[in-house]
Amino acid sequence: MQYPVSLFLFLTLFLNVAAQTTPPGVVVTHVPAATKTYIGSPSIAVLPDGSYIASHDFFGPNSTEFVQAVTRVFRSKNKGRTWKKVSEVRGAFWSSLFVHRDTLYLLGPDRHHGTVLIRRSVDGGASWTQPSTKEDGLLLAGMYHCAPMPVVEHNGRLWRPMETAHGPVLEWGKRYGAMMMSADVNADLMKAASWRVTNSLLYDSAYLGGNFRGWLEGNAVPAPDGGMVNILRVDDRSTLDEKAAIVQISADGRKAAFDTATGFIPFPGGSKKFVIRYDGQSRRYWTLANIIPQQYRDQYPQRNPATFRNTLALMSSADLRNWQTHEVVLQHPDVLHHGFQYVDWLVEGDDLIVLCRTSFGEGAEQAHNNHDANYLTFHRIARFRDKTAQVK
Repeated sequence: MQYPVSLFLFLTLFLNVAAQTTPPGVVVTHVPAATKTYIGSPSIAVLPDGSYIASHDFFGPNSTEFVQAVTRVFRSKNKGRTWKKVSEVRGAFWSSLFVHRDTLYLLGPDRHHGTVLIRRSVDGGASWTQPSTKEDGLLLAGMYHCAPMPVVEHNGRLWRPMETAHGPVLEWGKRYGAMMMSADVNADLMKAASWRVTNSLLYDSAYLGGNFRGWLEGNAVPAPDGGMVNILRVDDRSTLDEKAAIVQISADGRKAAFDTATGFIPFPGGSKKFVIRYDGQSRRYWTLANIIPQQYRDQYPQRNPATFRNTLALMSSADLRNWQTHEVVLQHPDVLHHGFQYVDWLVEGDDLIVLCRTSFGEGAEQAHNNHDANYLTFHRIARFRDKTAQVK
């Protein structure tokens, strides 16, 4: 593999990360792995005054994720150098922070496969409204799944992907149906009637020659033709060559459609959660994804591709279909107990600001595994648009 830095510099960075006793970046918070309560669902937003807001939830056997999940909210007033916890929200899971019309919102299910709620904060995340009816934040009753995906403004609407979790088979992956929520930008976002939902595209066992095991954690992305698409993580364990799926969304937000002939695309890191955003300055789409470098393919040729989370790479595309990998941003040589995953990020000037769910050693103790994170970390990727070399 060739890198856009010298081999010496790369090995120096690689060995330094491997020797660290604390994770790279700024630690926002840490929960010891021994608690069996793990850090999930990083989400980041920037307030009008420039403050950063970060959130995460808890999952794992000692959490309340299946009853009433807990999300914690943090604020940084110095560009991510230090963080302070400002609130704790009960009944929020897999939830996204976003700012609309200078107001901070939090949107997601109340628990694992729960009812979709939206909350509003007018004091920078210190306090939140409490949904109870369809007039004040209860948007979708039932069983829903998602990740903390961006809420995107495009063509006069706000768009937020979601998945139903009602079947046809009540099994991870197979139970998820891809859909999209949207609301007019001028609507009262706290009212359920303001939100429109597409049809749900359910699991189909015939996709990918019978190797399709589900899609989930979609991205709302403005397409090059001006339309809206939902780009989803794809679970296919038959190969380490990962994929994503592109679902077409109608302009009025009422219909989702998928073309089996063209809808699946090669996408390094596509079997794990990723966030795609469009950058108007570079006229490119960007993402941070958990690619699988050749050295780990050789080491674990039969491993489920979704379980490689030790490498995080910066990628971009001009057309959403052909992706280039530019730089390995974070990496640890241990595949089993280290992960830099579920990152959320925003463009700030020439930089990317990044929030990461991180599995990392605690001195002599290891993280439970590469999935069950014990740290929430903040990172800055400086001058990201200059990183145009392609990793091969």
